[in-house]
Amino acid sequence: MSKILDEVLAANTEYASHFGDKGSLPMPPGRHFAILTCMDARLDPAKYSGLAEGDAHVIRNAGGRASDDAIRSLVISYKLLGTREWFVIHHTDCGMETFTDEVMRDLLASSLETSSVDASGWHDAGHGPGSTEGKYIDWLTISDNAKSVVEDVQRIKSHPLVPKNIPVYGYIYDVKSGKLIEVPDAMAIGKAA
Repeated sequence: MSKILDEVLAANTEYASHFGDKGSLPMPPGRHFAILTCMDARLDPAKYSGLAEGDAHVIRNAGGRASDDAIRSLVISYKLLGTREWFVIHHTDCGMETFTDEVMRDLLASSLETSSVDASGWHDAGHGPGSTEGKYIDWLTISDNAKSVVEDVQRIKSHPLVPKNIPVYGYIYDVKSGKLIEVPDAMAIGKAA
């Protein structure tokens, strides 16, 4: 086994030994809200929003973007599990701001190995073969953080499967301070009807 696998399994054994009555938590989130946020390891949605297990749904992807799959999860969260408020939370210093779709496609076409980045940009360190399949994916990169929050709130609010009475709040998490910063334009778009 790998060191990481050993560490995860040991941590799980410790966690399970104190699991207590968490096994009886209901499936619907107790606080009736959902958060769409980035997968960045520096973000801990439970801590920055005061969550305990069973409180809310947390949907994560690269950039915290309102992809089809993220909207699918939000709709399930509402329709089947009763969430009534949603947050879109992007963050400062996001890796999705460091490349474009074209850069990602070129890197993947070169090789499937991990790339590196320096002051001059991303570089493929591997040796082929790569794949051109990346050209068929919209990588949902970010050029302006506040603008991307507005776009995502707008996309969610205008989706035909999203009821108009669900408010969608737009924020940026500051990775240097831990604070949530309101995006006023997103908040205006996201108001419940």
